[in-house]
Amino acid sequence: MPLIIETIVTTRSRSGEIHIAPLGLIQRGDKWIIAPFTPSKTLDNLQENPCAVANHVDDVRIFAGCVTGRKKWPFNRAEKVDGAVLKAAMSHWELKVESMEDDDVRPRFICRSVFTRGHKPWGGFNRAQAAVLEAAVLVTRLKMLPKEKVESELEYLQIAISKTAGDRELEAWGWLMEKVQAWRGEQG
Repeated sequence: MPLIIETIVTTRSRSGEIHIAPLGLIQRGDKWIIAPFTPSKTLDNLQENPCAVANHVDDVRIFAGCVTGRKKWPFNRAEKVDGAVLKAAMSHWELKVESMEDDDVRPRFICRSVFTRGHKPWGGFNRAQAAVLEAAVLVTRLKMLPKEKVESELEYLQIAISKTAGDRELEAWGWLMEKVQAWRGEQG
């Protein structure tokens, strides 16, 4: 299995609009692979402007916000690529696309890092932050997974939230649970 790093990827359209999306970057040797779903704004942007920024954040509200429609997060211009660095980033990698492997579901953009910068020390995730990350991934797959799997995963993740969450994690969890409640309503 390859190493996958959960990060917030920012891309820029040809018209200059910044798009923010949580994505797992896949390591392949000294390259990083961005594999957005078809269709998606990330895919469109990478085709128009073949670069991206991987933002490493400790504020899990950004992950939860991205999957619940809360995508307004402040940013600065990247230094070496035509992109954006989230102001909340603990560190970031600026990536240039070197090649693309076509796929009907998830094309793969093979990127090399052209610039990295650390902004603040990172103390690691606590269990609640990790639970929010896992729940955010789960929320993106609600329509793909059996209801029983979703419910059992959420029940387990709730344990970490109840034991170790701070205000940010509780806010992020609440946003995700709004999505889950809407999905449950659709289930009947």
